[in-house]
Amino acid sequence: MRWFSRAFGDHHWKRVVGVTAAQSGKTATVLDIIGERLDNRPAPILYVGPNKEFLTDQLEPRIEEMFRQAESLGAKVIGGIESKEQKKTLKRVAGVRLRLAHAGSSAALKSDAAALALVDEYDEMMRNIRGQGDPLGLVEARGDTYADFQVGITSTPTLGMVEIVHDDASDLDFWRKGEDDDISSPIWRLWQEGTRHHFCWPCPDCGKYFIPRSKLLRYPKNATPSQALTNSWLECPQCSFKIREEHKAQCNANGAFVAPGETIDAEGVISGDPPETTTLSFWISGFCSPFKTIGERAERYLRALASGEQDKIQTAVNAGFGELYLAGGGEVPEWTEVVKMRESFAQRVPDEVLFLVAAVDVQGNRLPYVIRGFGAQGTSWLIEHGYIWGPTKDEEVWRRLSEKLTAPIDDRLIKIAFVDSGFRPGKKESLPIHRVYEFCRKHKRFVFATKGSSTPMARPLIESAIEVTGVDGKAKKYGLHLLRLDTDHWKAVVHERLSFERDAPGALRLNDAADDDYCQQLVAEARVKGPSGKWIWVARYRENHFLDCEAMAAAAAWRIGSDRQKAAKKEINSSSSGRIDPPDYEAPPKAPAESASATPVVAQKAIRSRFANFAQRLNR
Repeated sequence: MRWFSRAFGDHHWKRVVGVTAAQSGKTATVLDIIGERLDNRPAPILYVGPNKEFLTDQLEPRIEEMFRQAESLGAKVIGGIESKEQKKTLKRVAGVRLRLAHAGSSAALKSDAAALALVDEYDEMMRNIRGQGDPLGLVEARGDTYADFQVGITSTPTLGMVEIVHDDASDLDFWRKGEDDDISSPIWRLWQEGTRHHFCWPCPDCGKYFIPRSKLLRYPKNATPSQALTNSWLECPQCSFKIREEHKAQCNANGAFVAPGETIDAEGVISGDPPETTTLSFWISGFCSPFKTIGERAERYLRALASGEQDKIQTAVNAGFGELYLAGGGEVPEWTEVVKMRESFAQRVPDEVLFLVAAVDVQGNRLPYVIRGFGAQGTSWLIEHGYIWGPTKDEEVWRRLSEKLTAPIDDRLIKIAFVDSGFRPGKKESLPIHRVYEFCRKHKRFVFATKGSSTPMARPLIESAIEVTGVDGKAKKYGLHLLRLDTDHWKAVVHERLSFERDAPGALRLNDAADDDYCQQLVAEARVKGPSGKWIWVARYRENHFLDCEAMAAAAAWRIGSDRQKAAKKEINSSSSGRIDPPDYEAPPKAPAESASATPVVAQKAIRSRFANFAQRLNR
């Protein structure tokens, strides 16, 4: 926190942003900054807290105690610390004002000019102002009178989606700069606008610097919260050394802030330049706090996970680790764990595969697709995935999709294919035909148009007849069958099967061609219970096309009976109906061969009798 406080001596920085966990010394540091400025270079100061109660019950008593403990500063308090001139939210020191305001009081924010402004717990403040606008704009307007005006903003972060990116030059894993649409946390957005300094530790064993974060937290397998309290550590990403609580003081003492664009050597010497900006921003992991142990952070997190309550999990991540929280982040594995599920098949299409299923998502400039082989009891193997690139409003990309879906794979044809029709290519260009419907019409033997439903459905798949528009702009009499899919159900099926043991019936298995892009998209969303109690899907990563494809593939396989299928003879060719017979299906009886002694009438009666019996059994 010394780096944060010392930044106010360099007026190149207009904003100084600090993102930390709870119990990391934020408020104490803010008090230090206030006291130093009033004692050495008196100037009007504006402090803004999250609410009035925080100002009067917590901060103001600490300011008075600071005046008492710092003799030189206390001597400058006008009329003395106990003077009636000193109000709860307005202090006069060395001839200048120290104004204590909160976000709910716009009058206080507009009342005084200030040379220095400090905004504490910014994210909590933004949650409490209830549509009154961003108080930071009002705060910064108070500094227009002062050329050297600075504002400091601190907070624990809240909600957002952010990824980790490895920097080859520094060999550090930085937080990737995310899109504003993916980040709800106001303090994290401000941090991204700045230099993005990360506090780094040197490993006590190998000496290489790394950035401590929750990804590196370790505890014994299946440990209870109480066990994690006494036996947790951070794992060095370079040498896997176990960094425990007794190492923390040394790591903090030798730690340093490094920003993207900079490097740090084993001696702690930093070189390079951070991003060019007038905002100096710092992020410090909660594991660096001297007030909370690594075990205490781990215990709270595991207790929150065990409760299943999203609010508790969020608090453990935000306040405990100092990291953004993405609702549902713990419901599915990290994509790096999915990568470890890849395996090499003995052949491209394993012998256990009974039929092939394809699913195609539709975007403006590409067609993401998945081809999956299904076997007994819904067990499936990833055969192929990829993109067919090209403007989907044009015919060419659909011609190449046709070649893909009709081409044999190890002498096996695709049994059924689902194509998402939720996005209509060429709609902005007023293209008269619906490319997806037209494609399905041409391949109606085995290709079906689908549309996902975000609201609960009575059944996971509902089929309905629709009329389509042809190339001449007229509706076709024959129409098509549109399949409505319950997206909540089918995405949940995919994630459920992803968690199965590899040899368990119904497992979803990945080949060694499943690249990082595919693995990340497979867990790009998580199913969580919203405040209303309704289950919702929350984005974890921006791209989710392969998850959508896998959900459609699961629905397509279900439509042709994959869950009911027992180990049987595999299908070589695609059927004309797009369906597969159940394993106990009885074939129609063949007509008896005519003999010289059988009359036509007797033969016909025998045939009718046998087919009648078969029809009765079929109806039953």
